[in-house]
Amino acid sequence: MLWRGTYNPRMAATRVVEIERKFDVEEAVPLPSPQNLPGVARVDRPVAHRLETEYFDTEDLRLASARITLRRRTGGEDAGWHLKLPAGVDERTEFREPLGEQADGVPDFLLGLVRVHTRDRALLPVARLKTRRVVYRLRDENNAVLAEFCDDRVQSETLGQKPGTLWWREWEIELVSGSRTLLESLQDRLAGTGVRPSAYQSKLARALKQDSAPVEPIPAPKRKGPAGDVLLAYLRQQVKELKEQDPLVRQDAPDAVHKMRVATRRMRSALATYRKLLDNAESVGSLRDELKWLAGVLGEARDAEVMHARLKDMVAEEPGELVMGPVSRRVDLELGRAYQQAHATALEALDGKRYFRLLDALEAMIAAPPLAPLASKPAAKVIPDMVQRDVKRLRMAVGEAKRHPAGTGDHPALHEARKDGKRLRYAAEAAAPVNPKQAARLAAAAQGVQKVLGDHQDSVVTRELLRRLGAEAFVLGENGFSYGRLHALEQAVALEAEARFHREWKKFPAVPL
Repeated sequence: MLWRGTYNPRMAATRVVEIERKFDVEEAVPLPSPQNLPGVARVDRPVAHRLETEYFDTEDLRLASARITLRRRTGGEDAGWHLKLPAGVDERTEFREPLGEQADGVPDFLLGLVRVHTRDRALLPVARLKTRRVVYRLRDENNAVLAEFCDDRVQSETLGQKPGTLWWREWEIELVSGSRTLLESLQDRLAGTGVRPSAYQSKLARALKQDSAPVEPIPAPKRKGPAGDVLLAYLRQQVKELKEQDPLVRQDAPDAVHKMRVATRRMRSALATYRKLLDNAESVGSLRDELKWLAGVLGEARDAEVMHARLKDMVAEEPGELVMGPVSRRVDLELGRAYQQAHATALEALDGKRYFRLLDALEAMIAAPPLAPLASKPAAKVIPDMVQRDVKRLRMAVGEAKRHPAGTGDHPALHEARKDGKRLRYAAEAAAPVNPKQAARLAAAAQGVQKVLGDHQDSVVTRELLRRLGAEAFVLGENGFSYGRLHALEQAVALEAEARFHREWKKFPAVPL
């Protein structure tokens, strides 16, 4: 097992990356010889354990369907709660919590990591396993443990609607500090004796009789294929991203709030641009409203995060004699507190029924999309016109912004142009299967609009905060000079962003998708 993770005392959970392979073995098969395995100098005397494990899932096995296992194990050297999430070939990310009392139930931290799958459904015991395990540790010449070879004899009892009992023997090879070369060598040696990799990716999967055959990928949308496929492929990708970021947001991982919000915005934008491909306008409108709500909830935390980094950089670049008073400390307190409060509000929303029903609705739309007749027509004939409407929308917004005198710096027309640029960017990203090169060019141009006007909008919001902090500093008897100076610098940033936008807009591509 490779210890690549971290320990957070607030969570009391340890995180590891597990690399292992399992093999089906008949009862009479002898153990393989460790001789001549790469790097192996000796094998420890075997150590026997008796393990009792209870697995938890929803009644409809949502975790098992996602190849996730959540268990409480007693016995052995790793007794406790274990949550295993898929991470790659042979790899799973494992989170561990102390055993605690059985009546305490699943630890809250582990519950949070699977909430995006379980939502408000109850977690119940779905299987109980008893395992007689014999462990052989493979060591190198420096006495470091390279891998553990486990000889397991298992009895499983499934609960719920289809109770049953199974018995089997399996071998499990788990890397500790060894390389994949050792893993491959062991597998080759086993193959030479007729032992094959298990058909199941976990003991629970075997108990539930869920084979580990890979899920057939959905074919990528084609230029001459149905237009609806282009929209659905993009929505699938964003729903996947949202689900992947959910547990990271709960862990307060860097950039997770931003990535999750972008996924919601991409979906909302795509549903607007390509709305004529879908038949149920009311349902689509409701879904867009809920995505807007979620993006707004996440946005509070993200805005505080961005503003904090922006102001810290500005203060750090100021000459020391121009920073008067506890400016950095006040910025840290103000925006640190704002982020913590906004993040707590976001976590509350992620544990709420409104969010769960949004996830249900997104999955339902992808599983059984309400496609309109237009969605069956060739993508190359339908998608470009829809993207072109967003190009026209952006041009009109830019025209509106140009009607106002340059130098005002704060006119809302610029903010509207930014939002339309973002919508066009996402529309072009989704349209990549139709014309990859031109779509990428258009998306990059729209992103340029979004970025420069994003700098402008960030300046508008930051100046509002600086004005308030300056007024509060005066009331507290502190020097407000630095807040006024930073406000003036931000105003200069906004004016430059506006001027740069008007210069760069002249280069915006005129060629349609």
